[in-house]
Amino acid sequence: MIQYTIKKGVAVLDINMEGYPMNVLNEESIKALGEVLERALSDDAAKGIVITSSRKEFVAGADLKMLQQSADVETTYQMIRQLHNIFRRMETGRKPVVAAINGTALGGGYELALACHRRIALNHEKIQIGLPEIQIGLFPGGGGTQRLPRLIGIEPAMQFILQAKRMNPQEALKAGLVDELADTREELLQKAIDWALANPSALQPYDEIDKKGKVVGKKDYRIPGGNVQSPKGVQTFMAGTALLVQKVHFNYPAAHAVMKCLYEGLQVPIDLGLDIEAKYFAQIAQTKEAKNMIRTLFFAMNEANKGAAAPQGVTPREVKKVGILGAGMMGSGIAYVSAMAGIEVVLKDVSVEKAEKGKDYSRELLKKSVARGKMNREQADQVLALIRPTADAADLAGCDLVIEAVFEDRELKYKVTQEAEAFLDERAVFASNTSTLPITSLAEASRRPEQFIGLHFFSPVDKMMLVEIIMGEKTNDYALATAIAYVQKIRKTPIVVNDSRGFYTSRCFGTYTSEGITMLAEGIVPALIEHAGEQAGMPVGPLEVADAVNLDLIYKVGKQTEKDTGLAFSSLPEGKVIIKFVEELGRTGRRDKKGFYEYPENEPKRLWKGLQELFPPKAEQPPIEELKKRLLYRQALEAARCFEEGVVRTRRDADVGSILAWGFPPYTGGALSFIDYVGIQTFVAELERLAKTYGERFTPTDALREAAAKNDYAGYINRWK
Repeated sequence: MIQYTIKKGVAVLDINMEGYPMNVLNEESIKALGEVLERALSDDAAKGIVITSSRKEFVAGADLKMLQQSADVETTYQMIRQLHNIFRRMETGRKPVVAAINGTALGGGYELALACHRRIALNHEKIQIGLPEIQIGLFPGGGGTQRLPRLIGIEPAMQFILQAKRMNPQEALKAGLVDELADTREELLQKAIDWALANPSALQPYDEIDKKGKVVGKKDYRIPGGNVQSPKGVQTFMAGTALLVQKVHFNYPAAHAVMKCLYEGLQVPIDLGLDIEAKYFAQIAQTKEAKNMIRTLFFAMNEANKGAAAPQGVTPREVKKVGILGAGMMGSGIAYVSAMAGIEVVLKDVSVEKAEKGKDYSRELLKKSVARGKMNREQADQVLALIRPTADAADLAGCDLVIEAVFEDRELKYKVTQEAEAFLDERAVFASNTSTLPITSLAEASRRPEQFIGLHFFSPVDKMMLVEIIMGEKTNDYALATAIAYVQKIRKTPIVVNDSRGFYTSRCFGTYTSEGITMLAEGIVPALIEHAGEQAGMPVGPLEVADAVNLDLIYKVGKQTEKDTGLAFSSLPEGKVIIKFVEELGRTGRRDKKGFYEYPENEPKRLWKGLQELFPPKAEQPPIEELKKRLLYRQALEAARCFEEGVVRTRRDADVGSILAWGFPPYTGGALSFIDYVGIQTFVAELERLAKTYGERFTPTDALREAAAKNDYAGYINRWK
């Protein structure tokens, strides 16, 4: 677990958690650390202590299973205090302790380093240092909210923690997170040993030795940049609190707990500050927000990334060469992420000029990466050389996978499918990047519908981490296995769904913009609609999202749906609005700089003033809480329908997909977990009320009603599992 050796008069504690995927802080390693630390402190042969790792990571963080198993606040509090006591013992044991950070140190791993008197990191660009706990509904509970601001100042520490920043060693050195860098592991260990021997009386800057010779926290420690009650400190907390509320509102308890830990804990000595942190952490760890986010954003996400949906016993085709049909925004983005993964890319469009223009997208992104020091010019050129622009379908020969990314037009997709397949071998897989058209119907154009699959990317492809894989009625496991392996290779998160118009993500996401546009048609003030979306936890308001998607795309999808299903788009409230904007007003969205918003040059976007004339606000506006419910409940209901219909196959994929694809509020755990977040009885009762008030689109399913009658969300999930 932790190897103990004496090197040149210094105890080296080498963490190596055999049997675990990586070094983490859990009950076993925390106990081992405490025991080996006491051995080093009592060993006369050890003049100092160096903590390092023989694995590629230093310590990746805390084991979240340990937190999940904590049954109550008191148990969690005692667990955190045990860790605090060990870290505090490192600081007060009267021997210098150095962290030789040989690899990634995140969360509790970096908090372990913070408790050392010196931090030296290996200078490697892939090493990450940070406190990312806020991303899963927690905050640094191993002393991070108390030690970091005492070392680098309140404002930078506040930003670092709340923004979940991760830094490479060079950035960490500039920010004060580490004290020194080393170029090799040998140099790293030597520097750590040398510093320990040269600083036998090392103390943390916030500690002092009292009259009894005991190390204690200073009562009057001056925090770099100003204490809490200094003018700078007061200003920091006033601005920080306002910005926090503006950004997360009151949806994330952990973020507000960070502010409390900083404000309260930094006005008292370190030991009392750590106790304050432990009490807040124990409370936050037991909140439903933390439990939901840990389950979905950590465990479920990891399962998806590891290919949990891949069919067993099926060998995928390794994708070494991919063909992309269409060099527009989506095709260009797919080409970039594929080339970045070392895959040869054939980027085809109707002309070489258009294909070259698509390659320019990669040129610009790579140029920025070089400018930011993320890669050198030679590396960028190697990536760029993998992309071959062409107008000749014959160049697709030898492709393992071809992805069609042309416009949402069925006839066009049929044409390019048949053109490409003429040059593919029998084992090649063909995929469509359609966002709404059923895969089964598109596969009719294919000679091998069993190897035809949907790969739904999201824009911008280089930033959006999800890929929705859609199984057609005839798609086989070989195509699925190949698609998942490809998505993993380009470092995206795959979810797998069954065929349906709009699949899962587009179908559910569409309800958000639809409800927002319907509200507008009702005479609800546009700004109120947008604020409701943001306060509910969505990234942006529904009208702004509609502009970003582009109103003409919504128009085309609506018209295609009407053509395929007979459902009159023009009969829907949102349909009437979209038709008016596209056909009569020529306001097609952000791309053309005019939609629900206007986009003046060199000025911030703003809601179009003409909305007030087109949709006069009704005299009495609804409470914002009512609008928030309409926006969230409608999305969650559609997710439930998809789950019951077998479109989305697991709760994991439903929740991960909703957060990554369209930004459903992470604090809820995802669109399907939202039902449990509010309580299934409350969810169904509210749907019944909303249906009576606003229409049948809110009508709950019979299965939801049955589950609510039994108050059995788990039974509901298991029924459709």
